[in-house]
Amino acid sequence: MTERSDAEAISHWWRTSIIDMEPGRIAFRGHPVEELIGAVSFPQMIWLMVRGTLPSEDEAKLFESALVAGVDHGPQAPSIAAARMAATCGLGLNNAMATAVNMLGDVHGGAGEQCAELYYDIATRMDEGAALHEAVCQGLDAWRATYGKIVSGFGHRFHRPVDPRAPRLMELVRVAAGRGAVDGRFADIGEAVQAELGHQRGGRPIAMNIDGATAVIFCELGFPAPLSRGLFCLSRSVGILAHAWEQTNQGGRNKGPMPPRYLPLYEPEEKI
Repeated sequence: MTERSDAEAISHWWRTSIIDMEPGRIAFRGHPVEELIGAVSFPQMIWLMVRGTLPSEDEAKLFESALVAGVDHGPQAPSIAAARMAATCGLGLNNAMATAVNMLGDVHGGAGEQCAELYYDIATRMDEGAALHEAVCQGLDAWRATYGKIVSGFGHRFHRPVDPRAPRLMELVRVAAGRGAVDGRFADIGEAVQAELGHQRGGRPIAMNIDGATAVIFCELGFPAPLSRGLFCLSRSVGILAHAWEQTNQGGRNKGPMPPRYLPLYEPEEKI
């Protein structure tokens, strides 16, 4: 095997099937950019970039509904609060947005990925012969053994017993399934998980939240679980931008998480 020349080593340093770019040419996944501009929607472009193909019209509409549903949840959401606080510290929009996106971790923003993992695990158990209810119970037991009692995608500190976003998204999944765009399998799984969690709570209903509902859509559309988090970041970035811009225009300096007259509780450490 001969060593590559310096020019070959440089040109082969990065490898990508996403973009073919040289002077006077830009093509994404084999599509010249000038043919995409004005011809595809932004959700279709996201799909093309991460999946390598263009979605059908029905797939694109369902995908877009998930992106629309997750754009914002107000300043009580840590990521939005962080964006607004960053703006009052004199940061530019890109810095404020980066500050906020960095808040989207396993607890806030990452639940969709974890929920998709649960759905895919249940689907695998069904493929191996388990009935839906059996697979759900086994999947929940395995989930709790790994992550603890809180099941990502279900329950909400504000919206009880219904997160208003979830029923509409599930309705759209059923419509898409009726049109043959998806098969509805993960909608069945998500609703079965919700029902079982309610049963385990003594019959008290529990909300399927935005993460649980969008995870259904991303699984129905065949996105790997980790992309659920990245796609949520794209969606929530819209709200982050809007709030950072609004706060920039409202003014204010060094606004913390609560008004200055409210101070945190001081608790001296116990002496041993």
